[in-house]
Amino acid sequence: MDDPVLLTGAGGRVGQAILSQLADEYDWRLLDREPIPETRRHGVPESATVVADVTDEAAVANAMADCGAVIHLAGDPRPDAPWDSVLANNIDGTQTVFSAAADTGVEKVAFASSNHAVGAYETDDRTPEMYRTDDDYRLDGTELPRPSNLYGVSKASGETLGRYYHDHTDLDVVCVRIGNLTEGHPPREYERGQAMWLSHRDCARLFDRCLRADYDYEIVYGISDNDRKYYSIERAKDVLGYEPVDNSAAYTFEGEPKDAVDGE
Repeated sequence: MDDPVLLTGAGGRVGQAILSQLADEYDWRLLDREPIPETRRHGVPESATVVADVTDEAAVANAMADCGAVIHLAGDPRPDAPWDSVLANNIDGTQTVFSAAADTGVEKVAFASSNHAVGAYETDDRTPEMYRTDDDYRLDGTELPRPSNLYGVSKASGETLGRYYHDHTDLDVVCVRIGNLTEGHPPREYERGQAMWLSHRDCARLFDRCLRADYDYEIVYGISDNDRKYYSIERAKDVLGYEPVDNSAAYTFEGEPKDAVDGE
C-alpha cells in the first residue's frame, strides 16, 4: 500500500496497538477527536494528524483525500454506552466514514467491529464450557449478529453499512470482530477473556494483512491463536493471510508466562 492510510480513533487502545508495531510501515494519517500527544504518535509527524469528530463529514473527507485505505476504529468503546452516544459516534460516524471512502476513491476499509456484536451467542447452556479447549463450538463469521448490548448493536450496524457500501460502490470491506485486546499477557483470571485474547502484536499483524490482502467483503474474528477459543480464525488466515504468533495457553490463568513460572 503506497498511498496514505487513514487511521481513525488513532489515540485509542486498538490504534495504539497498531501504531506501536506498524508506524514505520505506512504513510499514516491519524484522526482523533482529541490531539494525539507525541508519545502516542509513534513517530508519525504532527502534520499528519487531524483533530476532528468522526461525524464531521467535511473533516473526514478532507482527511481521507488521496488515501488508498482506511482503518476505522473511532467511536464510543464503552459496552454500556447510552443510545445517544452509540447512535452519533458509532453509527452516524461509521456511515460518515464509509460514505467519504466511497466518494473519495478509497480502495478498502477495515472496520473495527467487536465481539459484542455476537455476545448473545454465549448463552447459559453454552457457558463456561465454550471457553474451554475441549469444547468445539465455534463462531466463524457466517452467523448473523446477536448483540449483547447497544454497543454491539452499533457494531452490527457498522458491518451492515460495510456490506451496503461494498455492494453499491467499488469499496472492499473487511469487518474485524475484535476480541479482548491486552498488551503483554492475556486477561488475568478471566476465562472468557483468555479464550478471546488478542495480543498487541497479533492485532497489528491482523490489520497489516487487512491493508495488504485482496478481498471483497469479509467478516473475520480478531483474536490470537489461543488453544481455548470459540471464535474461528480460519477465515482470517485463509483470506487475509493472517499469521498470529501468540496463544493464551502460553500463560497461567493468573497471566504469568508459563516458561517463567516453570523456570523458578
